[in-house]
Amino acid sequence: MKGLKIVVLAKQVPDTRNVGKDAMKADGTVNRAVLPAIFNPEDLNALEQALRLKDTIEGTTVHVLTMGPGRAAEIIREAMYRGADGGYLLSDRAFAGSDTLATSYALSCALRNLEYDLIICGRQAIDGDTAQVGPQVAEKLALPQVTYAEEIQGCDGKIVTIKRRLERGIEVVTCPMPCVVTVNGSAASCRPRNARFVMKYKNAKGTQEAQDANEDYFALVNERPYLKLTEWSVNDIQSNPTDLGLSGSPTKVKNIESVVFQAKEAKVLSGTDAELDAMMKELITNHTIG
Repeated sequence: MKGLKIVVLAKQVPDTRNVGKDAMKADGTVNRAVLPAIFNPEDLNALEQALRLKDTIEGTTVHVLTMGPGRAAEIIREAMYRGADGGYLLSDRAFAGSDTLATSYALSCALRNLEYDLIICGRQAIDGDTAQVGPQVAEKLALPQVTYAEEIQGCDGKIVTIKRRLERGIEVVTCPMPCVVTVNGSAASCRPRNARFVMKYKNAKGTQEAQDANEDYFALVNERPYLKLTEWSVNDIQSNPTDLGLSGSPTKVKNIESVVFQAKEAKVLSGTDAELDAMMKELITNHTIG
């Protein structure tokens, strides 16, 4: 069996644990400049599934595809520190303000320029919690998809076997390749950084980062080509500009709030049916649930 070509869709997201009053711009988009940026947690679960296939199938390569500003190249480096082979950054002002529809369109356009056997991504991003981008990419590329994956159990190059975690249990399914797989947060956590990879790739940069570096960096890239991360603009992915960014986004974020739950009183229940029934009625009456 020949090695697989795996693309992991990943996103650099604002840390929603640190949402402040300046988190929104006047146009209704997220002010990412004031929020700490992190690797989307479930995309790390997806990366681990890809790396496990790389560990077991000789010749397999794993590349990350992400969209964002120049600083989003950081998550490509993070993936390489853990064992990924490289990545692609979609970065252009025309991508700014994209909702899930515009994001999936841009990613699908980029994927048409790549070879892949599997496309793996996290179930959803913590800045939106929509779980739409993975399925939308599959639809735009006319690929079969498996969602809520907890483990990729096997692959013979033509068929992939996947365990899914559902609300009422688990199921094991098979799917023809190429396909799109979205991975739950209940899947195995991503492996830590490898110190050898950190030393090898710590100076890897995208185009925008390279332009901000001094002239010595370009000499370093000529000597070590693997330190140059591929960065694509709108013109590189053969896309329709009207389907990107704000113009291609029918949905807008109306508001962001940081909700902090504070316990002012507590009730201790013994667990009888009568007490549970009374509690449910109280929660429904005050609109806590229902």
